[in-house]
Amino acid sequence: MVSSMLSTVVATTAAAHVQASMVAPFTELKSTSAFPVNHKNTDITSLASNGGRVSCMQVWPPIGKKKFETLSYLPDLSREQLLKEVEYLLRSKWIPCLEFELEHGFVYRENHRSPGYYDGRYWVMWKLPMFGCTDAVQVLNELDACVKEYSNAFVRIIGFDNVRQVQCISFIAYKPKGY
Repeated sequence: MVSSMLSTVVATTAAAHVQASMVAPFTELKSTSAFPVNHKNTDITSLASNGGRVSCMQVWPPIGKKKFETLSYLPDLSREQLLKEVEYLLRSKWIPCLEFELEHGFVYRENHRSPGYYDGRYWVMWKLPMFGCTDAVQVLNELDACVKEYSNAFVRIIGFDNVRQVQCISFIAYKPKGY
């Protein structure tokens, strides 16, 4: 008798625990057929706004402009902006590396016309990647040395993730005169 009472108490307690953890279904949704039909609003001036004026940035014009690397749609980066980009690269624990190209600093097609293929992908590495570098100024000093040696070359800074074995960032740091 005691064992049957004990099993009844355990079963009742277990059932109460299951009911307490169950979530009641949400029943507040209503059918949209009861609401009046709204006509599509084509007046964009009455759309919701964040309170500010709409400001659109013009995209990079495709005629007469060459596509370079990441951030190529922006004006050339100043010394301070380059320093901030390199600091971001180092904070992300990526390994900085400098590369330069003497002939073409942009994507072009010369040898093959198939989709997805382009020439100009491989640049010359300036020294070895800067393993263990923790100071952005060191990277910019190497950039200055590369520009001093090859003043007519495009120079880009790359950040490699040595864990994933991929290039995570790449941007033009210097363009020769006339570009």
